[in-house]
Amino acid sequence: MADDIVFIHAPSVYDFRKKPIFYGPVSDVVPSSPVFEMYPIGFMTMSSHLEAAGFRTRIVNLAVQMLQSKKFDVEARIKSLHAKVYAIDLHWMPHCHGSIEIAKIVKKYHPDAIVEFGGFSSSYFYDDLIQRPYIDMVMRGDSTELSHVKMMQILEKGGDLSEVPNLTWKDKEGRVHVNEVSFVPDDLDWVKFDYGTMIKNTIKHMDIKGALPWLGWDKLPMTSVFTVRGCNYNCAECGGSHEANERLLCRHKAAFRSPEKLAEDIRAIGDYLDTPVFIIGDPRQGGKDYAERLFREINRLGVDNHIAFELFVPAGDDFFSMVNHYIGEYSMEFSPDSHDEIVRLAMGKGYDNKSIEKTVTSSFKNGCVRFDLFYMNGLPSQTVESAMNSVRAAKGLWESVKKDDGLFIYNAPFAPFVDPGSRAFENPDKWGYRFFARTLEEHRRLLDNPSWKLVLSYETKWMTRDQIADTSYDAANELARIEFEAGRIPEEMYRTRVERTEYARDVMKRIDDIMAIADKEERESKLWGIKQEGEDLMNSTINNKKDLDWKTGSIWSNTPRVVRGLLKSYLPFNRGKRRMGQ
Repeated sequence: MADDIVFIHAPSVYDFRKKPIFYGPVSDVVPSSPVFEMYPIGFMTMSSHLEAAGFRTRIVNLAVQMLQSKKFDVEARIKSLHAKVYAIDLHWMPHCHGSIEIAKIVKKYHPDAIVEFGGFSSSYFYDDLIQRPYIDMVMRGDSTELSHVKMMQILEKGGDLSEVPNLTWKDKEGRVHVNEVSFVPDDLDWVKFDYGTMIKNTIKHMDIKGALPWLGWDKLPMTSVFTVRGCNYNCAECGGSHEANERLLCRHKAAFRSPEKLAEDIRAIGDYLDTPVFIIGDPRQGGKDYAERLFREINRLGVDNHIAFELFVPAGDDFFSMVNHYIGEYSMEFSPDSHDEIVRLAMGKGYDNKSIEKTVTSSFKNGCVRFDLFYMNGLPSQTVESAMNSVRAAKGLWESVKKDDGLFIYNAPFAPFVDPGSRAFENPDKWGYRFFARTLEEHRRLLDNPSWKLVLSYETKWMTRDQIADTSYDAANELARIEFEAGRIPEEMYRTRVERTEYARDVMKRIDDIMAIADKEERESKLWGIKQEGEDLMNSTINNKKDLDWKTGSIWSNTPRVVRGLLKSYLPFNRGKRRMGQ
């Protein structure tokens, strides 16, 4: 039975299995692999709205399936799908190679179907995307659930696509029409946020592997909810900052989901899964009252899931004591990016180092079970010495808490690309950046390089590409040494991490030498000769990625709860109780 719309998530690079690629540490501090197989949460909310409107939807994570098996036939899989619309996300730029190549394959096998793009990066490069013959539509904006419903209704029953907010589209003659980004809601209480939709669709299509949010999610599931779309902060390199939202998405102020709705989302997850829930967006953005209402409502609803919070700025005893009062088991994530106050100020983060230490100590004093802290390399005003001093600061932070307090400190390259739309991307001279890619096509070509260092779209006045890469390895070794001397890891783990880091550095250097070979055939042959070494380093290149795992049972151990949740969702009485917040 055909679907109405299939949401497809592509790998970062297509086909990474058939290319000699050394990924490096670019994804060491996120759950997904360097293939960036985690699909955006918008797939679920769009699917929920469309299903409620009577349309058949499906999520197909090609990136996960390609990671699961080298024999997985992407073209056969796409050919087997049948839908009116194939919606492919280009949310962040690391997918600009894979998503476009997948679009070509979809159009090859389904020439009469509609290929649609959406996401932040799609919104930035919409004019480029719509000119391509294999792309029929681009949906701009951060809240496109209702626009998708209207679009599908018009495609099914007839009507004028110019009435669909935020849509850029081609008519039958191939003429391009650009609808205004006119649907930019002031709040998010209207959004249908239902993990049950994803679970039901997975069962309906009998395709658990193909719908996983990322590889390994079934063994260590992690769920998330969002407080906000937009942002009150203006970090220089962030494509989701306040100024970037204005430029890309016509969003002039942040839109929040009410604390009551958000708490209900979390409880609804608990109906299906006993898994940690990550709250996206610092709840304090909505004000102190917003945060307290959220914590109080989570407590009132009896939520027993582990809750992970995100901090955008430091916090103190008042905040953490409030969290501890209302929330059971909780953890925190905080990204100061650098321990150098000059660097943070250049990025738009104007707080001092004392407030970082106070945040860490106060959290554990008030019941926090783990605290993840992230530092990055390749930032504005950051020298090699500044980057190294950030990891050296870990010594003082670990000494400020007890040895058994779950403080995890990470260091990694900033990102493969500086986000288009961010202040740094739009005004590189001001922030000291030199870019190797500005257009969509230039970014695509960078992703086809064999080494993560050569994929980097930037260097700075203070650090070259080579220095950013070498400093990332040096900082990893220094951080491992400090962690060992602080008594937080055994000597064997310390030595293993250093050996792996140096192995990764050696592979990178060998690729540099190979790329200097003039003969293309010889160059390709030698690159293929070290492909397996690159794959062996695909995860946990310089960090111990297992540190990112929360303690949780597999989805299979959650089967009884899933069954109860499904039964509950089908009972009108229980649905009515949920609507009333009882």
